[in-house]
Amino acid sequence: MKFRYIATLFVATSFISLQAQTDRTAADTTTIDTAAVVLPWPQNVQARLDTLMQDPLLERTQLGLMVYDLTADSMLYSYGAKQTLRPASTMKLLTAVTALDQLGARYRYNTSLRYTGEVKDSVLMGDLYCVGGLDPMFETKDLKAFVQSVKALGIDSIHGNLVAVTNFKEENLLGEGWCWDDDNPQLAPLLVDRKDEFMSRFMQGLRDEGIAVDGACMTGSTPKDALMLSSCSHSLKEILEPMLKESDNLYAESLFFQIAASMGKRPATAAHARQLIKKTLGKAGISDIQYRIADGSGLSLYNYVTPELMTKLLIYAYRNQRIFMDLYTALPIAGQDGTLKKRMKEPFVNGKVRAKTGTLSGISSLAGYAMTPNFHMLAFCIINQGVMKNSDGRGFQDLVCGALCK
Repeated sequence: MKFRYIATLFVATSFISLQAQTDRTAADTTTIDTAAVVLPWPQNVQARLDTLMQDPLLERTQLGLMVYDLTADSMLYSYGAKQTLRPASTMKLLTAVTALDQLGARYRYNTSLRYTGEVKDSVLMGDLYCVGGLDPMFETKDLKAFVQSVKALGIDSIHGNLVAVTNFKEENLLGEGWCWDDDNPQLAPLLVDRKDEFMSRFMQGLRDEGIAVDGACMTGSTPKDALMLSSCSHSLKEILEPMLKESDNLYAESLFFQIAASMGKRPATAAHARQLIKKTLGKAGISDIQYRIADGSGLSLYNYVTPELMTKLLIYAYRNQRIFMDLYTALPIAGQDGTLKKRMKEPFVNGKVRAKTGTLSGISSLAGYAMTPNFHMLAFCIINQGVMKNSDGRGFQDLVCGALCK
């Protein structure tokens, strides 16, 4: 069943057809390297990687590398794979896999507008409650829909308050270990167009529609008898693609707190999310590997993982069809889209790598899946640490992927 599933997936993504997978099974043991010397597979790939390990870049920087042959279910290559290194944005893979594992692709973000009281003579005698769920996709059009739902009550004034319900998550608007001078997203439960301007813009929207508000904007909780006026929701699957392909930090952090909130505790905290990530890592067979999780995006300087951990996580995702399909299709494709659009455009690697990039000062990383010429699927993780030019790390990673796919 696993073989049939993966073959079908590759058809859909233009990697290979089911017939090609069947026809080439007998060719899994040999291939030809660039020097036209016939070597047993996988020794030819290992020889190419051994050559790359002589790169002068490794004399002055750290490298952690692991490659696992998923088709053969065996280790293909390892170099410094047990080193604890900063993952940068490949951290988003932990967030994505945990979310798919714990929540599922159909999980939905929710932002809602509720009210209490009753309408008398075109006046709402009660309060409006804006209930936040840290939805990064909530936009101006959604806010206008909220305003129109109030107008539909047939009122011209509100004798009450506008209440922001922000107990979805902890109060911190920045993640642990984020640099103050970074372009950091604000982690507010009520967002509109990615900004913490929900309540002020909602108030203005009501005024623009001729609806006066007698009370004030304040924070509070939702009463049990509050009635629904309007709601907006987006699925986890909708969040996943921009999060991974474009390496969107706000989307990743929003998903991190959705994971946390699934424990049912309010406010949800980063510690809650870490508990569930640890649970998924345990299911992936990761228990005796040292790591530290600070956030969901990889912005934090306090995150530490090993290439072994990342590769085992990718193996776990691959072996779980419910996770793999959504993860794989959301990853950037070499030479074609996302953060890999301008990389690995050579014919022998273009379209044959789907992986998450990572960049911080001194860190360049890449982790995901690659397809070999004999149609073996590989899981890999590459972390270059201590690189003064991130382009050096990216160049090295592209060479590694070329060695896997050429």
